[in-house]
Amino acid sequence: MVVVATDPTSINLKVGFEIHQQLATKSKLFCNCRCKEVEKYGLTFIRRLRPTRSELGVYDNTAIFEFKKMRTIKYHSAPDASCLVEADEEPPHQVNREALEAALVFSLALCSKVADEMHVMRKIVIDGSNTSGFQRTMLVATGGYLDVNSRRIGVQTICLEEDAAKLISDDGTIREYGLDRLGVPLVEIALEPIKGEPEEMKQIALTLGRLLRASKRVVRGLGSIRQDVNISIDNGAIVEVKGVQQLDQLTKVIKYEMLRQHGLLLISQKLKHDRKPEEIAIGDRIEDVTDIMKKSSSKIIKTLFAENDNLFKAIRIKGFDGILGFEPYPDIRIGKQLSELVGFYDIGGIFHSDELPNYGITKDEVDTVKKRLEIVTNNDAFIIIGGHNDKVKLAVESIIQRLKASLNGVPAETRSATLEGKTIYSRPRPGAARMYPETDISPIPINKSILDSLANNVPASWNDVIDTLSKKFNLNKKLAVQIFDSDYLDIFQEIVKSTKIQPTFIASKLTEDIVGLKRRGLDITTLNNDIIFDIFKKLDAGIIAKESITWIFEKLMKKESKTPDEAIAVLGITQISDQELQIKIDDILRENMSIIVDKKMGALGMLMGRSMDILRGKADGQKINSMIKVKLEEILKSDITTEE
Repeated sequence: MVVVATDPTSINLKVGFEIHQQLATKSKLFCNCRCKEVEKYGLTFIRRLRPTRSELGVYDNTAIFEFKKMRTIKYHSAPDASCLVEADEEPPHQVNREALEAALVFSLALCSKVADEMHVMRKIVIDGSNTSGFQRTMLVATGGYLDVNSRRIGVQTICLEEDAAKLISDDGTIREYGLDRLGVPLVEIALEPIKGEPEEMKQIALTLGRLLRASKRVVRGLGSIRQDVNISIDNGAIVEVKGVQQLDQLTKVIKYEMLRQHGLLLISQKLKHDRKPEEIAIGDRIEDVTDIMKKSSSKIIKTLFAENDNLFKAIRIKGFDGILGFEPYPDIRIGKQLSELVGFYDIGGIFHSDELPNYGITKDEVDTVKKRLEIVTNNDAFIIIGGHNDKVKLAVESIIQRLKASLNGVPAETRSATLEGKTIYSRPRPGAARMYPETDISPIPINKSILDSLANNVPASWNDVIDTLSKKFNLNKKLAVQIFDSDYLDIFQEIVKSTKIQPTFIASKLTEDIVGLKRRGLDITTLNNDIIFDIFKKLDAGIIAKESITWIFEKLMKKESKTPDEAIAVLGITQISDQELQIKIDDILRENMSIIVDKKMGALGMLMGRSMDILRGKADGQKINSMIKVKLEEILKSDITTEE
């Protein structure tokens, strides 16, 4: 394995952001349904979506790709969160004015040029995330800039669009979506691609996110903001990575994609260096090798044959011996890229000659496949793929196209971000053929008086926002930044308003404690605002002690309890009365009298530790400490008086 040191400047890493932020509107973009997620749906219906030609008479590559997956789409709706508009049984209503004003405010904040007239467009999407087969979007403004530290980042476009349906499941045959999220207003802000370090890119995304949140016009919380990242390096095509939701994930994605793309370029260079052009031929021979594979004792092969209509194809790739398994960086190889590709045809992976014999496939079986493909030189390679008849045929075509693209290094494609910060193949890059005008909504004129009326709504600067937050709640600047950047600013303000708990304590629990639990791998999604509010109300009512908060968070995030009440019962941490507390502390002091006589006030730490073990979560730590100290002083004073 060859490992080559890579830094962003040496390969001219360029990154462009498209940030999609949900807007905090009372209703959806094209109807009056409320913007809220539901847990139970009351209605389902089935659709099969098909690609259509654009106004230019052209099919979009992405639409064709999705159609080949042959999915049936099942939609789930709820009466209070979706209507006939989301089901595509009724034309869209006029654009939500509240959402439009929010997009215009952001345009003014970024010094962008607002369009004189806005036209709603249809963007073809047939993966099932839109019942109509397209997403509605409109261009609001172009140009402008975002200042990040001492650097000015250009703005390309600002759009207003509808969010997609919520994916519930996909078993390879039926894909299910919830319609409660479909139609929620989104603002999309695309920044110009720039060169820089991954950490610098993270700061840019953070700065733009802060600007949006400072407006108080956006939804906060996990999943409310998504970043699509366009990444490229020298001599490579642009790769779009979709679905980055967290800033730490963003940095990892950029670093991974930088290495992956550079690795693909190195593979291409090796191929061109080691082989002459006339020695390379991709897919010039494709053979059915089902009969050969049926005789194999490989468990993987036998599993594939357990299903009807499964077959195996072998593809000859002349000149690729040693290339399919070559790793310029760990885990970056053409073979893995192809396995990701065929996964979208519900095929588990491929077998290629650089890794065979292996997986129970013997040398004799490999030699038989080579003979069938008429491989006679040591420079040639082959790929074996097995699965359902129709899907294998489609996958073979995609493999050949992908291998041809590998000759030039990095193919233009769309990839999805993983939680670990890597990327996997999603689909081809869409083209201009996917857009055409929406005929059900009239153009929207925007004049100077509209913009002037919104000028005072442009959010304050970042420093002003933090200073205001810090002064209002008596927080230090670090904690003010942490609570503002978190997903919990709204619930923080609600708790402060509804309880007598110190804001500093609330903020620290919602930031530092939750972040600490998250770093241990616990599930943050279990803590919604209602649950968090309930926990702090219990603290305010004296039902639990301050020390209990983190323990309850932990129980819920570990999914060992479903509700705060259940967590409290399991932990046994219901707060006791002052009278009960005095009795418990008297017992502890009585049991440790010999140590008190020996160490006097030096016994305070030991007594506090034993009290906290026994009274864990049942009383406030400061109250316990204060009570022990007073009683200890009384005991020692009594002993001195006796001696005199």
